[in-house]
Amino acid sequence: MFFKNLTKKNKIRLIVAGVALVLIVLMIVALDLRLKTVQYEIESEKVENKVRVALVTDLHSCKYGKDQKKLVKALEKQNPDLVLLGGDIFDDELSPENTKKFISAIADKYPCYYVTGNHEFMCSDEIFLSYMNFLEEKGVTILKGSAETIEINGEKINICGIDDPTLRNVEGYNYFAGDKRTVDGKGDYDWYGQLDLIDEIAQNGNYTLLLSHRPERFEKYAEYDFDLVLCGHAHGGQFRIPLLMNGLYAPNQGFFPEYAGGRYDSGDMTMIVSRGLAIECTFLPRIFNRPELVIIDIE
Repeated sequence: MFFKNLTKKNKIRLIVAGVALVLIVLMIVALDLRLKTVQYEIESEKVENKVRVALVTDLHSCKYGKDQKKLVKALEKQNPDLVLLGGDIFDDELSPENTKKFISAIADKYPCYYVTGNHEFMCSDEIFLSYMNFLEEKGVTILKGSAETIEINGEKINICGIDDPTLRNVEGYNYFAGDKRTVDGKGDYDWYGQLDLIDEIAQNGNYTLLLSHRPERFEKYAEYDFDLVLCGHAHGGQFRIPLLMNGLYAPNQGFFPEYAGGRYDSGDMTMIVSRGLAIECTFLPRIFNRPELVIIDIE
């Protein structure tokens, strides 16, 4: 009744105001960069007691409050059994201070494991080595074609990790050296050799987790006996349209990436891709794509 009694001019004004309000709300939601926690549950006959894993990827030394307290508190709230750092934790352009503050705050509270991302290898040899030395000084285990079997809550878990395919020969960075092979004409120094080596190490019947920066190599991971693969790199496809488009563009996948973020299964293997934590370092804003801390319960 109210609308019918309005003049035509006022009706138009009201419609325009309503549309504008909807657009403003959509914009606020679309550009929301508040950190969120995303949880997954993985069932396995190899595990009886729950093991909680936190996956932190693509931090790119971005800021999460003073002394990284927003990220640290979000992690502490979940009380993980271990923290996995899935590459691009440092950035090749931004100052490393935010990353160093985060690592310093968590390294003595949780077992931490790290693999390289492409942006670490984009740094100079000197800077790259300084980052690796910092991690080791803080007690973070750097996985570089290597694996460790650890016991958590009475469960033996294989924690495996490989370098990013952009791996190069940096003097002082001792990694497994296999053959130089190629994928689609592009050199991947030691990448296959690292996969082969950790697959051999992991053949002990324990639940096996692979930490790797790259999700686009899902089909290759499925050729091995990994139970769970954890990745980042895709930044959630940067732009999303909920329920319609999971991601617009991701590095090394191009437009409409298949592995932008979420859970992907192949036989007995599951891959989980984090949308990562990169915010101010990105050229384009994240749209409907909030930065995330990923928590996985294996039970």
